[in-house]
Amino acid sequence: MNAFQKNKSKETLFTFIPAGDDPSEGVFPSQKKSPKICGTNYPLSIAFIVVNEFCERFSYYGMKAVLTLYFLNFLHWDENLSTTVYHAFSSLCYFTPVIGALIADTWLGKFKTIIYLSIVYVIGHVIKSVGTIPTVGNYVVHVVLSMLGLALIALGTGGIKPCVAAFGGDQFEEEHAKERSKFFSVFYLAINAGSLISTFVTPVLRGDVKCFGGDCYALAFGVPAALMVIALVVFVAGSGMYQKTPPRGNILLEVCQCIGFAISNRLKNRSKIIPKREHWLDWASEKYPKQLIDEIKMVTRVLFLFIPLPMFWALFDQQGSRWTLQATRMNTDFGGLVFQPDQMQFVNSLLILIFIPIFDLAFYPLINMCGFNFTPIKKMATGMILAGLAFAAAAIVEVKANETNMPRLVSKESLIQVLNLANDNVQVRIQGHDLFQQPIKYFQDPAEYSKLILNDMEQSLLFELQSPGSASTSNHTMQEKSVYSLIVYKSEGNISSHLIADLKTKPAKGLSAVRFINVLDQDVNITIGTGPLINVKKNYNVSDYTILERGKYDVKCKTEAGEFPLELGLLDFGASYTVVINKTSTNTLQAWKVEDIPANNVHIAWQMPQYLLISAGEVMFSITGLAFSYSQAPVSMKSVLQAGWLLTVAFGNAFVLIVAQAAPLEQWAEFVLFAGLLFAVCIIFSIMGYFYTSVNPEDLIEKEEKGEMPSNGNLISLVPQKTEV
Repeated sequence: MNAFQKNKSKETLFTFIPAGDDPSEGVFPSQKKSPKICGTNYPLSIAFIVVNEFCERFSYYGMKAVLTLYFLNFLHWDENLSTTVYHAFSSLCYFTPVIGALIADTWLGKFKTIIYLSIVYVIGHVIKSVGTIPTVGNYVVHVVLSMLGLALIALGTGGIKPCVAAFGGDQFEEEHAKERSKFFSVFYLAINAGSLISTFVTPVLRGDVKCFGGDCYALAFGVPAALMVIALVVFVAGSGMYQKTPPRGNILLEVCQCIGFAISNRLKNRSKIIPKREHWLDWASEKYPKQLIDEIKMVTRVLFLFIPLPMFWALFDQQGSRWTLQATRMNTDFGGLVFQPDQMQFVNSLLILIFIPIFDLAFYPLINMCGFNFTPIKKMATGMILAGLAFAAAAIVEVKANETNMPRLVSKESLIQVLNLANDNVQVRIQGHDLFQQPIKYFQDPAEYSKLILNDMEQSLLFELQSPGSASTSNHTMQEKSVYSLIVYKSEGNISSHLIADLKTKPAKGLSAVRFINVLDQDVNITIGTGPLINVKKNYNVSDYTILERGKYDVKCKTEAGEFPLELGLLDFGASYTVVINKTSTNTLQAWKVEDIPANNVHIAWQMPQYLLISAGEVMFSITGLAFSYSQAPVSMKSVLQAGWLLTVAFGNAFVLIVAQAAPLEQWAEFVLFAGLLFAVCIIFSIMGYFYTSVNPEDLIEKEEKGEMPSNGNLISLVPQKTEV
């Protein structure tokens, strides 16, 4: 138990080691034992299992780190759909462990289950990677391949969850329990190392490496696929050394059958006059032994306490979806070191490694010294509160980050600004609208966008322009939910104008956008860095937007008179620019840069408080919850609680996708909603915990040893793995 309490990984799932006789004795009496490592009691076979787990976790978390941005920027889904599919995938990954446990315990055994489902896992990764190659099929093909790949990955990763750590425990003889406990610590470190490295590296492969003309998702998904192939090869390589126990039957299936029989038997006898039974499960006594029924009673009490827990995971797993999307709207420059938005997820893994010893060796002992009875229920409730505070902090950051966003437009609304390129101040009036009361100054940055209310989805409006010595009118058609710039200029001494469409939202992924207006009487060709040639026609024509990484660029403008450098300065995160090219008095060219959409001005470091809070909450909630539920379950029912715990993660992710689709809220309001719901659930959980009476499963063992009830079940050792959640 001490090893469990001190270890946790990023996907807290636990597994169970069969107890009783040494698996190498009796079952396979002729099976050769694995060689030892350097004369110790550690079998060499565990080295293959640890390396396998490192590669598999690198594969899973590396793929998942870039998944949301893949949906958003490659498949071009909106944020709500991207979040929905992300959490649907996460939820499926925590439903499939039940399938893996059933296959391993009732049919194939752990070894063959790991092999076969790892092959499924690899196939899923390969299909997912192929689906990210732009030249492979059309949009529908990409979506189909992506969804098929994710489904196979979910079956693979979830199916092997209940098997790998337990299979590692099988490699130790019973007299080497101390070494087995240390193995689980190494196993845990391998999981966290895989998660930590992959969540830092794969965003770099996605964003810093370019392929097919953009972010290299093929490489970002391909490297995790290669790591999963290595994981399978390494695991198979140790095959001759493994101790392999046969399937022993699935206690989870037996529990479900017992509960089902109790319910059906009660309904069958509801009209009969028979003695009342103390508990509804007692209606299974005609078919099942009393010990099994008593053990199920103990487990159902803990499972009832699990009911509020999915809300914690609903918040926790949004680090890979909503929090990553939030990071795309922030400044990620750390003094020259530019982070990718999806790299921030590695902070959680890093903080967990730091917080576990701090909590175990300092915080909890200090609380005990102060005489405060910090029970497991109180720890879990505190973890919920910290997660709620993390989302409150995220809401504040979201509000600040959104200050530079374009206003959200509704039906029959549009935005317009005026860019005055004439050589005088110009008064602009729009018939039927009371905008631009003051004259627009010549070559001054335009005022903030003004909102126009249209009469229909599309409307033609009369624009009246007046400057000293010149006046004109013109009609321009505007569409709802669109953004425009009115370009005002002098042509042959007369004032004129034309309307151009602007970006409606910030450039994605923290990129910047730039376009050019050519006021010259000749065409120009522009190159930005090593990018393609941009041709801009003469006489106030406008180029399309060019999307660029944030940075300063060497810009050249070529005309009939020669090539001239243009100084654009920094093209910043999330900004959109209009650059006007005009001629100076010395017949050289100059650029006038207008910032249409402001750059991201909130630094990504402001996400640190929310990561600190939710990581601390995870340590207090997840590790404590698993230890508590383990202590309350009889030895034969650990796997039932494992399934129950994993399902709380699955249901939590399912709740997020429901909210994302059913409640179209502003993002900050959604964060506040989740925080409020978790605080409410925390109160309910605390009340339930107040009335919960702890039990001692050892009482059943004592009765069994005294011969008061027959032995039933044989699963004892809990193994912490990573907390994906």
